[in-house]
Amino acid sequence: MKNFAQLIQKIDSTNKTNAKVKALKEYFDTADDKDKIWTIAILSHRRPPRPVNSTQIREYAGELSKIPAWLFEESYHIVGDLAETIALVLPKNNSETEKPLHEYLEDILDLKSKSDDKKKNYLFKHWKKLNYYERFVFTKLMTGGFRIGVSQKLMTRALSQSTGIDQDVLAYKLMGNWKPQNSTFQSLILEENPEDYLSKPYPFYLAYAVEGELKDLGNPEDYLFEHKWDGIRAQLICRNDQHFIWSRGEELVTDKYPELETFKEQLPEGTVLDGEIIAYPNNEIGDFKDLQKRIGRKNVSKSLLKKIPVIFKAYDILEWKGIDIRNKSFAQRRKVLDDLYDKFKDTIAPFHLSETMRFSDWKEVEKERQKAREIRSEGLMIKLVNSEYGVGRKKGDWWKYKSDPYSIDAVLTYAMRGHGRRSNLFTDYTFALWNDDKSELVTFAKAYSGLTDKEFREVDSWIKKNTTDRFGPVRQVEPHHVFEIAFEGIAESKRHKSGVATRFPRIIRWRKDKKIEDANTLEELKALL
Repeated sequence: MKNFAQLIQKIDSTNKTNAKVKALKEYFDTADDKDKIWTIAILSHRRPPRPVNSTQIREYAGELSKIPAWLFEESYHIVGDLAETIALVLPKNNSETEKPLHEYLEDILDLKSKSDDKKKNYLFKHWKKLNYYERFVFTKLMTGGFRIGVSQKLMTRALSQSTGIDQDVLAYKLMGNWKPQNSTFQSLILEENPEDYLSKPYPFYLAYAVEGELKDLGNPEDYLFEHKWDGIRAQLICRNDQHFIWSRGEELVTDKYPELETFKEQLPEGTVLDGEIIAYPNNEIGDFKDLQKRIGRKNVSKSLLKKIPVIFKAYDILEWKGIDIRNKSFAQRRKVLDDLYDKFKDTIAPFHLSETMRFSDWKEVEKERQKAREIRSEGLMIKLVNSEYGVGRKKGDWWKYKSDPYSIDAVLTYAMRGHGRRSNLFTDYTFALWNDDKSELVTFAKAYSGLTDKEFREVDSWIKKNTTDRFGPVRQVEPHHVFEIAFEGIAESKRHKSGVATRFPRIIRWRKDKKIEDANTLEELKALL
């Protein structure tokens, strides 16, 4: 734990990529193999489930620190991070632990089934033993919310430098359904086990958003274009008379989509498709909100299968008859995929193809993007004809050109403190729109991004002077400021007072030129449905 805490401290104290990679490489060079495998798991989002809920942790920390609950909560909202708050308020201890990281993680797995008293005693025992940064890391592991400024790609880069194994090979090894408690560093990283690759997907290749003008991308004839579909990015794998479906989040979701089982019965052995799982009610492309009714369900009922079936809309083919073809050009891979689709489109009902298009003028591309919402797409994908299927995100080959977001003018009504470097500022905002007769402001969305640091400080100063009521950490403010709020999607919702749920809301600009009477109404918002 001592070495791991020191690693996290080094990573946390720099924004420089090379410095983070260097710290990780040095750690992998010297750490115990059992600690290495758990470190890889933590940094690739395979944290153990939390054994103690946050309410209990806050209660126990308050008791050990001997401060009243209200003061602990106020401190938490000022600091903005639970683990950091606990590390600060508990009595100081300058000693260091010799207990290795993997033993702490094994304790956490075992602790989940223990009584509350045993959980409390365990926390007290180790909080008292650990110094500030070890305590911070220990609590992060306990809460299951371990997030630091290291991507899996950076971790893989450092691991490659330490082991001499190619980054792409390591990325492939780390995909799949492995668990640190039943894997070893030797078997997962160092050994070659061909049988382990039966169900493994390939690392997903990702696109960059178009940043400037389309013409900056060069000649449109160098690209193939297709619509960007709104579902779950996934790989469908058919090997050894079995099929596996992996989401981009590295979750095995085969059992959640039984209608896709038909692929394994007909596709050739050794086929891996990259595409999108999309809701398809009434034989037409559905909204993402339709798909959400399927996501997270442990058991998919027959009625739900009938009400919200899904399709697999294929973008690409990565493996063909057992051969990895990612190094072929996109045009070559699409020729294989197109031929495959033509052969099986009539016998595999959920098999759909994301059609490619070619354009000779960027104005034609823009016209096509304008059609996106009509056909339930999010915009366009722009892919170089000669691009290989890479790993992660590589600038220059694939671009996403999304439709312009919806936007509406809303009134700031509530605020909370932010987190991290914004924990001392009110930056998490709640916005409202007028009801139909403009007699009441009705909450409809929350947003916490889109303003500059200077604007956040200005709004924070105003909030502190114009608070009309307080509800725990939430401040109600005098309705005065109008902000333009953008969002990607909109759907009816019975859970929201407004009757509407927005997707990915964020602030576009502060409308200092508008009075609250000029803000939009719920009726105008619902007209966007």
